[in-house]
Amino acid sequence: MRRPFRVLAAFAAMALISLTVTALPATATTTPTVANAGFEAGGTGTGTPSGWSESGSTACSYTEYGGRSGSYRLAHYCSSAYTVDTYQGITGITPGYYTFGVWVRSNDTGGANWITMSNCGASTPKTYVPVDTDGNWLHIVAYTYVSSSSCYIDFHTAGAAGAWTNYDDVTFTAGSAPITIRGGDVSSLYRSEADGGVYYTSAGVKQPALEILRNAGMDYVRLRVWVNPADGFGNEAALLTSAREASSYGLPILLDLHYSDTWADPGTQTIPSAWSSTSLTTLESQVYNYSRTVVGDLVAQGTSPAMVQVGNEINGGMLWSLGSTSNWSNLAALLKQGVAGVKAAAPSARIVLHLASSDNLATLETWYTDAVNYGVPFEVIGLSYYDYWHGRLDVLQTDLNGLAAKYGKQVMVAETAYPFTMANGDSTANSVRPDNTTLDSGYSASSSGQAANFRDVLSIVQAVPNGLGLGAFYWEPTWTAVSGNGWSTTDITSGDGWENQALFDYSNKALPAIYDFAAR
Repeated sequence: MRRPFRVLAAFAAMALISLTVTALPATATTTPTVANAGFEAGGTGTGTPSGWSESGSTACSYTEYGGRSGSYRLAHYCSSAYTVDTYQGITGITPGYYTFGVWVRSNDTGGANWITMSNCGASTPKTYVPVDTDGNWLHIVAYTYVSSSSCYIDFHTAGAAGAWTNYDDVTFTAGSAPITIRGGDVSSLYRSEADGGVYYTSAGVKQPALEILRNAGMDYVRLRVWVNPADGFGNEAALLTSAREASSYGLPILLDLHYSDTWADPGTQTIPSAWSSTSLTTLESQVYNYSRTVVGDLVAQGTSPAMVQVGNEINGGMLWSLGSTSNWSNLAALLKQGVAGVKAAAPSARIVLHLASSDNLATLETWYTDAVNYGVPFEVIGLSYYDYWHGRLDVLQTDLNGLAAKYGKQVMVAETAYPFTMANGDSTANSVRPDNTTLDSGYSASSSGQAANFRDVLSIVQAVPNGLGLGAFYWEPTWTAVSGNGWSTTDITSGDGWENQALFDYSNKALPAIYDFAAR
């Protein structure tokens, strides 16, 4: 996460299980064909699309010109509020896991449109249609185990008056599309609890924040560590305490090594004050020893990290100026020492290289290609993605899909968040506020808008082809307005600037977005 105001193992065995694609029984061996999958048959008009059936406000379901790949698309639209389903029965299925995919676009901010699979077996998965008021096509998927020989696929729209949703290029393929990680970065929680922060369920029951989030479905935590922060919070001692608390709830850990005394982000990568700033060789040794020590201490207390970020949002490099991308050989040397230190202490920990997202896939590809060419070992690509800073969901989908395809590695959203209000909850101005940020018109600054945005980010990750979408972390769900728990490491009176994006409201009650963590 960039500094506020800058717009710019569980036990080891459990951690290893959580990082691999879930073992699933009996993958299907045959894949039936979807009839009229591109809605090309039958031309355009108000009639039922060939091969499909309809129910509800059937006049609001029809094919029209302007397909994503062909000439036509399925449209759901009426001038008054409507509810309609367009569905198709798939038969001749060999039991196994199947994934239903479709390209969608919608301007309907009501949040009541989805795709689903029914009469397939024990579960009826549902994936909501994301909103993109710019009219961009997005790919979403749903999957389930089909235990019988048939299954229904369905487009359900409960549209507002004048709202439209389009569907095209339907697929029904053998295999599954699980999201392994639905996590939260709770790095500020230790300080919040120390300063008297309290948390309540949506029903008003006081509970530890991690208990509330774990019970809602959060299955991973991300924890940052600074070398020697001025106020003492966010250092290794705080990390170790936070890791023990996470492990007590059975939550695996993604460790975020900042290699700084304070926030490291695309605009700031300051060498720790106690480290050398002139000798690359000395700095390499310090990176190695620090990485090995921190990870080794986590291992020693039984909280081995399952994944480790070597650097935070290192688009421009880290440990400036020696580790800048202006000298990739230096940066690669430092990254390699960080990786080596991590692996010396925890050989099974997976390495994440983490950048802030970009509206240009080529920019990200250039960075990761340099990392590969310089021999930096890593397993996972992590991106920060904030809708209001990094572009709409089609930008995220392009970035994730493109990087996964080019490098064959799992990709994840290492940070994301969205405001539930634009009102301020403390004396420090919010990082995202009306005078400095334009929100996505598809998602209001409300509890429902926040929940819809996080839900749809998860859906974009889930749709990454070939099962390479690993998951997402909500950034600082517990960073509520608590006196003393501000963003500054030198000013104890500062507020946090993020409380309007936490997953607890200004009464400290859990917001609806926490239920996005629940596995589908």
